[in-house]
Amino acid sequence: MKLSKEKIKYWIKDLIIMLLVMTVVANVMSIYRSQSLNDAPLTIKEFRLIDNTLYHVDSTKPILIHFWATWCPTCKVEASNIDFLSKHFQVLTIAVKSGSDYELHNYLKEHNYSFAVVNDKDASLSRKFNIAGYPTTFIYDKNAKLRFSEVGYTSTLGLYLRLLWAEF
Repeated sequence: MKLSKEKIKYWIKDLIIMLLVMTVVANVMSIYRSQSLNDAPLTIKEFRLIDNTLYHVDSTKPILIHFWATWCPTCKVEASNIDFLSKHFQVLTIAVKSGSDYELHNYLKEHNYSFAVVNDKDASLSRKFNIAGYPTTFIYDKNAKLRFSEVGYTSTLGLYLRLLWAEF
């Protein structure tokens, strides 16, 4: 079956329209889901990581706090973005109901991720931040003021630019 140029143009146009509509719908849903998130300043100054060390929030830099889960398909897609950002910015991730510290360590090793991880075994931190879906990302400025929150996938470039913006 040979496709004419007209049919190819038709399918490409439909594909572009579908992608645009999906992008708009995803952003509207993210905005709606973000409305219930805790938008108070970040008051927690230290977190216990899966390697049992304490993570101290550096109050001279913005911080990205990322809630995720090993069982979340979107989180898996976004994990490489978070890993890249963790090499350039202050990034703390919180794994929710994702197994033991040992299992999380193995998950990170298996995927070659190096970001800092807190194990939120009982979802107590998730409740404190009013998390309703995963992944959820917060960016706080150096004054601990929330500058950005997102529920769902966010691109590396989008997060990178927001972190740069939070520095000012």
